[in-house]
Amino acid sequence: MIHADVIHDQVYLCREPVDMRKSINGLSVLVEEVLTRNPFSGHWFVFANRRRDKLKLLYWSRNGFCLWYKRLEKQRFKWPAHLSGEPITLTLDELRWLLDGYDLAKLKPHQRLHYESVL
Repeated sequence: MIHADVIHDQVYLCREPVDMRKSINGLSVLVEEVLTRNPFSGHWFVFANRRRDKLKLLYWSRNGFCLWYKRLEKQRFKWPAHLSGEPITLTLDELRWLLDGYDLAKLKPHQRLHYESVL
């Protein structure tokens, strides 16, 4: 599995399908041109094909790019609707859920509470 110590603070999900023949160079260009992000940031960038049965994850780690690939033998990844706009940001937990086949749109955590004092 992917090591959590390499991630800085963001996982970006590309909404549009990507040609899975693209490798590090092609995907890093998509990071800059489509996601408008810096591919050398250490953030993770996630891409899927049109059928949503293949996924690639690209990130920069200290002195080089890492490319992670997953192909499903059955079923498909639950991907957000193809909407234009900003790429979707995920937490590391949400990325793990996506890789495990969960539909992120249907997962609703408890409401986050913010308090200033216990008095």
